[in-house]
Amino acid sequence: MQFAKSILAFFGAAALSNDGQHSGVSAFVAPSLSAASVQSKSTATALNVKARGEGYGPPLDNISEAVGNTPLVKISDRICPPGRTIYAKCEYFNPLSSVKDRLALSIIEAAEKDGSLKPGQTVIEATSGNTGIAVAMMCAQRGYPCVITMAEPFSVERRKLMRMLGAKVIVTPKAGKGTGMVEKAAELAEKHGWFLCHQFETEANWKFHYETTGPEICNDLKGTKLDYWVTGYGTGGTFHGAGKYIKEASPETKIILAEPGAANLIGSGIQTERKADGSPVGSHPAFAAHPIQGWTPDFIPLVLEQGLDQTLQDEMVEIPDGAAVTTSQLLARNEGILTGISGGATMWAAVETAKKAPEGSVLVAMLPDTGERYLSTPLFASIDADMNEEELEIARSTPNFILEPVA
Repeated sequence: MQFAKSILAFFGAAALSNDGQHSGVSAFVAPSLSAASVQSKSTATALNVKARGEGYGPPLDNISEAVGNTPLVKISDRICPPGRTIYAKCEYFNPLSSVKDRLALSIIEAAEKDGSLKPGQTVIEATSGNTGIAVAMMCAQRGYPCVITMAEPFSVERRKLMRMLGAKVIVTPKAGKGTGMVEKAAELAEKHGWFLCHQFETEANWKFHYETTGPEICNDLKGTKLDYWVTGYGTGGTFHGAGKYIKEASPETKIILAEPGAANLIGSGIQTERKADGSPVGSHPAFAAHPIQGWTPDFIPLVLEQGLDQTLQDEMVEIPDGAAVTTSQLLARNEGILTGISGGATMWAAVETAKKAPEGSVLVAMLPDTGERYLSTPLFASIDADMNEEELEIARSTPNFILEPVA
């Protein structure tokens, strides 16, 4: 509770519960802006983007062509420390609303090219959700049957999205953690002769970020220095690939890598034991359950380890309990940016980095996905579906169409 109050005090937003009393992260009231200032900012921003009505461009042949080229969005001084600039790399602009669309496209295209994925072959992968959704999208578009293994604790909306896209979802027991769903996928692939994506081990993962995500960031900031690039890790593909490109293109840029304080696998200094294919032998001893879905499985992925071996990171940041959810909610209520818990965690790390950075510093923070993927998680635990007293008071202020609560 004390953490939530202190972070809200810094960000300049008041935390109020439904009855108007201070209560952690229940609700937020953003500072008001005058109509003139809003109009001024809108006009200035419009100079940097395509004119509305100009169109996207020539029609796309298929949905996979919409992957990538996600925007950088400036964070206002309601969240960004004064004298610094933070841009959010909004990966939820991808067609299935997460950075994992890049990974799925890369794996499928690479496997088609080298012949390891045959026409009509079933594709299987273990996932916390976003990769499975992206793989299901690619399989639907290209006509492959799709099976996903997913550990029990991950949000049910992710299961439904994958099934909506035509995938079969095999839920593995909570006790098995991430390694359990990975092993189940491997078992099924071996038994049935299915194509296993190997997202945690394949070079196709990080190479696509080297070819797309990193160049996008540098190209969009052309003429502007990039002092810090901030990211977390799931598979480690974004960190490894984009980080490698950024270090080559801008050696002075510092890379900040974040992980949950409750599961500081990298910080422990303990390596993951591996099988011959690079997958983990078992669960990492430093792992503990944490709320940042999609981040830090219970092992250090091979793709991540290969990036760490190159010492791409300049600093590690541990995300304290509550920071990710709080910051994600602040982004929604102060910026209109609806990102998931991992996006909140990355932005928290960016803000903390900006506080210590020299004046004039420019930072980019990765926002991996959309907040809509977290409706059944702690991110929305304080959000009511029914009208609260303040909303009922507004409804009762005119005489008609009042939906009174049932006693």
